[in-house]
Amino acid sequence: MIKPLGSDKLIPLYVADDAKRAALLKEAAGLPSILISSAAAGNAVMLGGGYFTPLKGYMNVADSMSVAETMKTTSGQFWPTPVINVVEDASAIKGAKRIALKDPNVKGNPIIAIQDVTAIEEFTAAQMATMTKAIYGTDDMEHVGVSTFNTVGKVCISGPIQVLNFSYFPSEFKGTFKTAVEIREEMGKLGWEKVVAFQTRNPMHLAHEELCRMAYEDEKADGILIHMLLGKLKKGDIPADVRDACIRKMVDVYFPPNTVLVTGYGFDMLYAGPREAVLHACFRQNCGCTHLIVGRDHAGVGDYYGPFDAQTIFDGISKDDLQIDIYRADHTAYSKKLDKVVMMNRVTDHTKEDFVLLSGTKVREMLGKGIKPPKEFSRPEVADILIKYYQSIE
Repeated sequence: MIKPLGSDKLIPLYVADDAKRAALLKEAAGLPSILISSAAAGNAVMLGGGYFTPLKGYMNVADSMSVAETMKTTSGQFWPTPVINVVEDASAIKGAKRIALKDPNVKGNPIIAIQDVTAIEEFTAAQMATMTKAIYGTDDMEHVGVSTFNTVGKVCISGPIQVLNFSYFPSEFKGTFKTAVEIREEMGKLGWEKVVAFQTRNPMHLAHEELCRMAYEDEKADGILIHMLLGKLKKGDIPADVRDACIRKMVDVYFPPNTVLVTGYGFDMLYAGPREAVLHACFRQNCGCTHLIVGRDHAGVGDYYGPFDAQTIFDGISKDDLQIDIYRADHTAYSKKLDKVVMMNRVTDHTKEDFVLLSGTKVREMLGKGIKPPKEFSRPEVADILIKYYQSIE
């Protein structure tokens, strides 16, 4: 397996020792505390699980600006997006050197981590604007990621953290939520060395399934990591539990045993297009994967990014900084001529009419009416799960 980013081994910040964790929880009860944002809680979960190796905690203003502008911290460590804990008001922890971070996503707001405070600073409006444009490629507040990023606060609390739990993810997604540590262990037990990763926030249609198979075969891989986002999404996206059921059904029925790991990670979607694709590559390298599939409009939303921007961004990234290879995929669709799913740029003799193409809107309409999409678009077993979901929200 590939080495972690910037380190010979993973650096999970979760306190795994039961006695130490119990002592820290007891300490946390007496510390000044602050309710953090969902994004900051997601960062804590990712830091805890080793996904954000080699980072040790939340970035300060200088590192955040450096990462936004150059994809490197002030010390030169490659990283594509700021990993920050920002709030609107930090008066409750003024002068504190050690604080408890309260989870906004769990009832009662339990302590998710303890942070050693190295600095409490405030981003200026100009700095927020610079970061926004660099990370998201736009400053349009209609962009869901831009809006979220700019409405949680500007006060930056930096410093290393000790993670005490993984929020709601282990209980709500038992068997699916895995840390980078656990994923490496599972792949090691399976004897996988060359692994292709597939990122998803959606159920997988036939084209996605075949894309995984193409990458697996083209790269002569030992296995496929289907790795789904389990955190918050924009309105209208399909809930994680439904996606999980769809993907597991597809894998159970259509893939040979021990060729696919279905897992998930606890993080909120950024919808940051190219920059988020690079972030995805970083933490898939930390999982041990050798390749990441990056398709058209990877991690995008609306029309903010070009169809291949999330691929070309890797052209400017050195192998010294990021070792994982990118499997660059074009749009995949069912070819009526060849009677199979193909990558559209590989069949130059085809016209648009030679493919089975359905818009997301059309598919949702069909599912809501209890109509299965054609077998060339979706597996019937997956369609059954989606029909049940869409009819439940009518």
